[in-house]
Amino acid sequence: MLYGVVLAGGTGTRLWPLSRAGHPKFLHPLTGTEASLLQATVDRLDTLTSPERIFVVTGVAHAAAVSRQLAAIPDENVLVEPSPRDSCAAIALAAAVIARRDPEAIMGSFASDHLIADQPEFAEVIRRAVVGAQQGLLMTLGITPTRPEIGYGYLQCGAAAEGSPVLKVEEFKEKPSYEVAENYVKSGNYLWNAGMFVWRVDVFLAELARQQPQLASGVSRIAHAWDTAAREEVLGEVWPTLPRISVDYAVMEGAATVGRVGTVPGDFGWNDVGDFHTLGEVLTADPAGNVVVGHDGAGERPGVLLRDAENLVIVPNGRRLVAAMGVRDLVIVDTEDAVLVCPRERAQEVKHLVDELKELGQHGYI
Repeated sequence: MLYGVVLAGGTGTRLWPLSRAGHPKFLHPLTGTEASLLQATVDRLDTLTSPERIFVVTGVAHAAAVSRQLAAIPDENVLVEPSPRDSCAAIALAAAVIARRDPEAIMGSFASDHLIADQPEFAEVIRRAVVGAQQGLLMTLGITPTRPEIGYGYLQCGAAAEGSPVLKVEEFKEKPSYEVAENYVKSGNYLWNAGMFVWRVDVFLAELARQQPQLASGVSRIAHAWDTAAREEVLGEVWPTLPRISVDYAVMEGAATVGRVGTVPGDFGWNDVGDFHTLGEVLTADPAGNVVVGHDGAGERPGVLLRDAENLVIVPNGRRLVAAMGVRDLVIVDTEDAVLVCPRERAQEVKHLVDELKELGQHGYI
């Protein structure tokens, strides 16, 4: 049975001021239901594994909230990292802890802020990826592109072996220009990199040791101490020394160049909820194209009054009225201490406001 690892980190600065350091986006109900992004991520693993085999890697500030939202997950399966070290350290910690329990385990790594529309198809794609993992490949999920997209990385794919669903990944391509992305999509040889992975833990840890020996050694020390009284001491000593690097850069790109990475294409309605414009595309809109986060697109919308408004994305606070008239293509976010208004087409740039707040020392708004 698969072990599921959910990465619950990051602050989601492009979803500021809704997403904050103390209450980041994965804890918010941005799924069109009452479930948070984190809860929805765990729920979609229910046909693939059991709660006892699901691990969540999160930060100190969010561990209590994660445990509250995921009551079925054993407390010992919430792995708390002392500080953010990017995705490779988080994934490697989970892999090493799982390997201590089950040395030949197959694990899947999933971000906590993705939306999946077709959950049965998602589960089927994971099962296909497990086939590749059993063959010793480091598997990544590739999403069939629906448009040229400059915000995603791409996987350059080779041919599949006869009778196999697995494609070899020849190279990881970083976020391209629009013209390059257009050529990728037309060629049919590229998939979006969804940042979801499936592999045998021993294969991943061996590849980590080959490419990132310092990180592999450090995580091994931590894992050996994980179930002992020395855990906090070893974690406090070793964790700050681990390289801050993503798993794509640290392991997957190098593994692809030597033929150790495979992918299976997925078409299950995947969205990376990276900004408010994307949120407006995936949630239900009213006939004028307006999306009010927390409402299903039909019926009354308490706290929101719109007149002659089109294609708005509105996040109301619920404590005061948000009214808009004669405007279109805007994001309006109302929170207790900050209000954001920006064009939908510039939603990706919201993170620059967070950077400016940091420079100004206004950390209370972050």
